[in-house]
Parts: sequence; structure tokens; C-alpha cells
Amino acid sequence: MSRYSFSELSAAQAVGCTALAEECALAIGYNGLNQAVMMVSPTDLEDFVCGFSLSNGLIASADELYDLRLSGSGDSRQAEVDIASRAFWALKQQRRQLAGNGACGLCGVEALELALPDLAPLPVSALPPPEHLHQLRPRIAATQQQARSSGAMHAALFVDAQGEIRLCREDIGRHNALDKLIGALARQRLDARAGFAVVTSRCGLELLHKAVRAGIPTLASLSAPTALTVDWARRHRLNLIHIPHSSSPRVYSPAPASEVTAA
Repeated sequence: MSRYSFSELSAAQAVGCTALAEECALAIGYNGLNQAVMMVSPTDLEDFVCGFSLSNGLIASADELYDLRLSGSGDSRQAEVDIASRAFWALKQQRRQLAGNGACGLCGVEALELALPDLAPLPVSALPPPEHLHQLRPRIAATQQQARSSGAMHAALFVDAQGEIRLCREDIGRHNALDKLIGALARQRLDARAGFAVVTSRCGLELLHKAVRAGIPTLASLSAPTALTVDWARRHRLNLIHIPHSSSPRVYSPAPASEVTAA
């Protein structure tokens, strides 16, 4: 964290100093081929690259990531990644399909397939015990070291089978935070099925894609999910839980028995 001075927009015009979240541009290349440039917080970058590769379907498992070299400093970093031949071939096929898209972003059938991918449903899993969700908000707040300093960080956390917060990864981007968590789980060989993940941000469809690809059975969020996310969670058998500020956790997926009966 870097500290910056500021002046208050008030009659007193008081001057203070505060910590601000850092970010950098990270260029990621696979087997010498440039793939993406992401704006990320410059912490746990190895976890991020591993999780980004897994959650975007660029590799099928951490075993396909052979080597990872980081270089650069300050606001410009590079990650050179060596991946298995099978994964690299699939990556080149994907890039070939997207060739010719306009500068406005991805478009066409291929882009829709990336936005709404065909994902294999998860095995049915039990919901976490209610006591594992008890006082989760303050427990998360106590764990978020970087957010406490700057107030500008998202977090993704893993709660283990005993209900303890086992991992916490923070980033300026909500997608990046979950990628870092997925990468940490893979690199530490932790079983994602033996617990659940929590995100402090809005739970959109992109986060669901990442959780399903990573084999995480339950995703909880401190902000409400979108309707599309709930539909996809039920379709793909991902347990989806919202943890409001002042009421009991709300289970959106699986659907309540009354709703299933009514349908």
C-alpha cells in the first residue's frame, strides 16, 4: 500500500494522509504467445495467473501449468507461462476463432459462446452447516488486511470443512480476487469440495463460471446475485448463498422445495 496526502473539500480544508490500493498492468503470455493484459493488484500474482488459466478454461488442471516466470516491477509486470502442448493447441484454436473481431470487443457467435459457455454441471453437494456461516461478515472483515488499509479491495475466501477461513485473496477486481483464490487452492493442492468460497462483491454470472470450472460446490456472496446467476446456479447444481447485512443467509440454489413443487 502507498500513502497519499489529500485535502478535505470543506470549509476547514483539513489535510490528511491515507493508504491507497496499488494496481499494475500484468501481461500474460503462454508458450511465448501473448494472451492478455490484466489490471491487477500486485500481490499473489502466481495464484492469479494459475487461477486465471484454470477459470478461463486455458488449462484443465494445475498439472498442465509447467512453469511460471514473473518479471517487471512497478506498474508494469509480465508473466511467462509454459503450459502443456494439448492446452496450448486449444488456446491457439480459440484465438483463431476470435480473429477479426472489432475493436469494440468480442462479438459474434464465438463471443456469445465465451459469455455463455457450455459447462458441465457439478455433482450434487450438501449445503454448508449453518454454523459455518455464523458471523461470517465480521470474520471476513477481520481477515481482509489490505481492505482495512485502503477500503478499495474485493476479496475471495475459502472456508474449510471445519468452518474456518483457510484462505483469503484480495484484489482491486472481483474477478481477479476469485482467480487468485482458485489459483491458491490449486497450487496448495487443497480440495475445493471440502468447504465453500465466499466473495465480498456482487455475484454475477462470470463468477459462477469460475466457481463451476474450479469444482467449487458452494459460492456465497455478501452482495445479492443476479437473476441469471441464480438460474445458472440451479442448472449447474452450484449451491448459491447470499449473506445479507442484517438477516439470515438466503439459499437461492438449490431452489426451495416449495418453488420446485409450484413449478
